[in-house]
This record gives sequence, C-alpha cells and structure tokens, in this order.
Amino acid sequence: MSQLKKIYDEEIIPKLMDTFKYKNIMEVPRIEKIVINMGLGEAIHNIKILDSAADELKLISGQKPVITKAKRSIAAFKLRAGMPIGCMVTLRKGRMYDFYYKLVNSALARVRDFRGVSGKAFDGNGNYSLGIKEHIIFPEIDYDKIDKIKGMNISVVTSAKTDAEGKELLKLLGMPFRN
Repeated sequence: MSQLKKIYDEEIIPKLMDTFKYKNIMEVPRIEKIVINMGLGEAIHNIKILDSAADELKLISGQKPVITKAKRSIAAFKLRAGMPIGCMVTLRKGRMYDFYYKLVNSALARVRDFRGVSGKAFDGNGNYSLGIKEHIIFPEIDYDKIDKIKGMNISVVTSAKTDAEGKELLKLLGMPFRN
C-alpha cells in the first residue's frame, strides 16, 4: 500500500468526518484519478518532439501515455483531423497516490519562486487543475537530455461534492495552497 494512501485511511478520513459531519465513511471525499496532459502544438511540424514528450511523460508517471489526436481540422494552424498533437496519462490507485506524493513533496518545491498553488483552480465540483510550465521540475527528468522544455496540465479528480470539501481534502494530503 502506498504511504500516502495509508495516511489517508488512518488520519485524513477521521479529520474530514469531524470537519464536515459525515455520517457514513463512504461520504468522505477521495481522489478518484489524476490526469496528466501534454499538449504539443509543435508536433504538427516536428513529429519527433511527440516521441520525446511521450518518453518523458512515461518516466514522470510510471505508465505509458496515450497519443492524443486532433478532433477537428483548423486551417489557420495547418492542422488536420486525426493528426497527433499531444499525449496524456490517467493514473489510478497506487500509481496515482505515488505521483501525487512526488508532485507535492519534491516537484512543486523545485519550481522557481514558488509561493504555493492557487486555491481558485477548482471547477465547482471539487476537482482541481494545475498547470506546470516546465516539466524539468520532476526528479526523473535528466536536464542534459532535454531538447525542449514542455508544459503540462495536471487534473486531480475527487469525489467531493463542493470546492470546499475538495480543497480541504487536498490540503490535508499536503497540497501547498497560497494564503
């Protein structure tokens, strides 16, 4: 069992039950999945950048990414429907908790001028989205072998019904929100 999952089961569930007065343990919000997405518009002109991005995303997440394709053609961007333009990974269960622990405890601490993540990036249903400009903050990435710095979007999907519940869950799991 993941270290973070153990902390969630033993410490965080009782705290959330006290805070929000849940009657049943199944009402307590939990993380359902984490989706990591890398959109690469440059892949239209240089397809090799997509291969390197997929390899790096595999190192970061511990799971093989899926290559995403364009849904529509956009003439102004010379984009055709079906062209590969990004990659994504959906993490669940053990890998999800391991990635979240690594994100909160080592990766976010390596961001330049880091003062905490925004507390306003919730979607109204307790899900949180986070944008990262440089993927080199993860310890698995070797800086010398990088051809181009890429950004990524990380979405943490929870079973919380409101943003307050989702924010409290992520705060107890260690997410460093700004004051």
